[in-house]
Amino acid sequence: MGQHILPKVVIVGRPNVGKSSLMNMLSNRRVSIVDSVAGITRDRVSIKVDMSPGNDELIHGYQVELIDTGGHGIIDSQDLTIHVEQQIAHGLAEADLILFLMDAQVGVLPLDEKVARLLRTANSPTPVLLVANKVDSAKLESDAQDAYRLGFGDPICISSTTKHNKSELVDAIRHKVKNYKPRNNEDLKDAMDPGILMALVGKRNAGKSTLINQFAGDERVIVSEVEGTTRDSVDVLFELKGERYTAIDTAGLRRRKSVKDDVEYYSTHRALRSVRRADVILFLIDATVAISQVDMKLTTEIIKHDKPVVFVINKWDLVEGDMTQDEYVEYLDQALKGITYAPVAFVSAGKGEGIRQLLQTAKEIFHQASKQVGTGELNRVIEIILSEKTPTSKGGKQPKVYYATQLGTNPPTIALFTNKPSLFSAAYLRFFENRLRDFLPFPEVPIKLVVRGRTGMDKMK
Repeated sequence: MGQHILPKVVIVGRPNVGKSSLMNMLSNRRVSIVDSVAGITRDRVSIKVDMSPGNDELIHGYQVELIDTGGHGIIDSQDLTIHVEQQIAHGLAEADLILFLMDAQVGVLPLDEKVARLLRTANSPTPVLLVANKVDSAKLESDAQDAYRLGFGDPICISSTTKHNKSELVDAIRHKVKNYKPRNNEDLKDAMDPGILMALVGKRNAGKSTLINQFAGDERVIVSEVEGTTRDSVDVLFELKGERYTAIDTAGLRRRKSVKDDVEYYSTHRALRSVRRADVILFLIDATVAISQVDMKLTTEIIKHDKPVVFVINKWDLVEGDMTQDEYVEYLDQALKGITYAPVAFVSAGKGEGIRQLLQTAKEIFHQASKQVGTGELNRVIEIILSEKTPTSKGGKQPKVYYATQLGTNPPTIALFTNKPSLFSAAYLRFFENRLRDFLPFPEVPIKLVVRGRTGMDKMK
């Protein structure tokens, strides 16, 4: 059992007992993919959960890191069983509390007994709560009687789908971790801060999981040559030089018509959702293969959500003798339109090359997107741009910009107050945005322009 800022509560059990459903119930979010097919979860999926009564002010020991693990004993369809078991072992080694989940309706199976033996022989002081799942009401609690022979005392009977006895389980977890002492005196409120949220996205086998493990300094997620290894979106918190980051590993994307089943669909959905919630996108591109339609579609998604992005050209060590970095950037700009302002990082995730510079770049563009420019400075820049090039008049009317103001950050959002918004073409606004990027402290991030008429001016007064 380790000493962490937050106590780690790890869910273990054989396949198909409802671990992912339990994770989602306790976190009140759809964190893990739930499917009737056994073995969906492979990596350790974690989320920070506030278990304070009634979500009151922070109470020492009631914030936990909840961790879902793969099914113990699963025969993985892609021969990743040993990797799944290693992830479970890592989870158990760092656990401060173990939730041992079994299926009350099916009863104790040989694999449940195997998990029980594993927990008993681990010679660990980590406490274990036995949880009997799929008990939908008090009348069905007799179904859990078989769980007693596992040797972990009275089971807590719950239903992760109907939330029967959820409060009882939460109370038991709080009781077990209430005396937890962090390894240092850091403010527990900061423990819930994810830092800079970075979503790693890209095609399959671009190297996202390898890069995550380099960030974490640990085999935090499974790395395999098998396509589609990552299914859930996995959050990994780490720190470097006093800066906190959360890296989100996502499933590799592929063309829609190639998505074979519901699991792939939900994996893709979670990857795109990770783009929406991230502060910065790390867009991984395998330097050894050509840029494809999947890369183009992902670029469109990033542009749509106005997200700062770093193009991460991975496996550069395998091609750097064939072309220069400048040549590759030129190729990238031609292949992926509309985002040429984004920085490009060349790395080798497998060798750990270029990792620190990549994180520095991610931090820099996050801070760029967070800056606020004063109205006076902004309007001086507006005058310069308008003196260079004015919008083309339409129907005898000359487009005018009266003044501008920054409405928000992440992304920097600038409102232009004009005589008539419809007079401003998309082409002119693209020019205007690019010139703003030249003058303002947003050289490598998207700028969101909002064009408003006189009514909008009146509302701002």
